[in-house]
Order: sequence, then C-alpha cells, then structure tokens
Amino acid sequence: MSDFSIKKTEEEWRNQLTDEEYRILRQKGTERPHTGKYNLHFEEGTYKCAGCNQQLFESSSKFDAHCGWPSFDESIKGTVKYVLDKTHGMVRTEIVCSNCGGHLGHVFNDGPTETGTRYCVNSISVKFDKPNG
Repeated sequence: MSDFSIKKTEEEWRNQLTDEEYRILRQKGTERPHTGKYNLHFEEGTYKCAGCNQQLFESSSKFDAHCGWPSFDESIKGTVKYVLDKTHGMVRTEIVCSNCGGHLGHVFNDGPTETGTRYCVNSISVKFDKPNG
C-alpha cells in the first residue's frame, strides 16, 4: 500500500506512535471490545486519524451499535479506503486512512441507520477534536 500521500518508514512510524497505536494502525491489530475510550463517547466534534490527523468521521454519524467498538454510519467523503481482507477465515472489508494507510477497522453492511453501513473503528486509531466554540 504505497499509494498514500504520507510515506514513512516503519522506524519513523514506531518513533511517532505509541506501541499500541503502532500495533493497531500499522500492524492491523484490534483493541479488545468495550475497552476503547471512544466506544461510548458522544460529544460533538470530529474523529481524526491518530497517525496523520486527517479528518475521518463527524460525530453526527456516530451511533451505539452495541458491538464494543465505536461505530459510524458514514465517513467523510474521500477519507477512507476500502481493502479486501481475507484474514482469520473471513471475508471482510478493511478500512484504512486514505492519507497514511493506517488501519482503522472494518466496515459492514449491517448498520441500523439509513445508510445501512457500520464502520467499526478502533478507538486507538482515532483522536477526537472538539469544535472551537
């Protein structure tokens, strides 16, 4: 995946990210369900990539899917890339930041809102930005 605007070596990523951020964003890890700080977080603002600060999701698209991870019914247009994931004996669609390629989670077609989509995101892969009020 070298077709991203931000290109860093693994050493540069390791120096920039915490061990857990590196495991999730760069090694496609997953945080344990119900442990992420944004799972039940519903303040107004924007969720950005923890790797490069690109805006990914607006708080208005967030909902409680009762799955243990933050869930959104849409991303900000053009900010997420979709990658076929056949790991762990499943066929899923991985979501990555379109700017740096950081692993965010997966997207499913079982969402309860009008979009029918559920972006299941690791809290560690995003940072929350409150609007300047």
